Amino acid sequence: MRIYVPATLNELDTVTGSTIDLEPRRAHTATKELVAQYAAEDVTDIEEVEYGAHLAAAADSLMLIAANPDVPWLRLIISVDVPDAAVGPAVPGSDEEDLSASAVQILEPLKGVEIACVHVDEAEAAGDVQGMFEGKDEAIDSLFERELLWYATSEIADIPR
Repeated sequence: MRIYVPATLNELDTVTGSTIDLEPRRAHTATKELVAQYAAEDVTDIEEVEYGAHLAAAADSLMLIAANPDVPWLRLIISVDVPDAAVGPAVPGSDEEDLSASAVQILEPLKGVEIACVHVDEAEAAGDVQGMFEGKDEAIDSLFERELLWYATSEIADIPR
């Protein structure tokens, strides 16, 4: 199962070669619920459903940045393939009312997970992240219009911070 793990750039420091160790945490994927939501809107292309999960992971990356403002203020998603049994239903946080239909929970520590790729904001997006945290509507709009950049595992060390 391909999952999209919201992360911060500091977490890439734990990458060894093209693998990462993952602790139990929330991630996103094309769940049956998400597929059904898209099907109700006549969207049946699985790539579009996966992109929806990807966007939800990007939003969760913002929550990680807010919780640890000392990290670089750029959204990061780590795409990995894990066995279906490694994930289960997502657990909502104490202050969350609704979870995305794409949300899942990594159930146990996963060691040496092969990274498929990572997606990260371009460096200029940090200003939009700051503006979003300050409640500036134009920054929020700009941030959510931005596409995250794709990096192969061989390029992880070269990602600007």
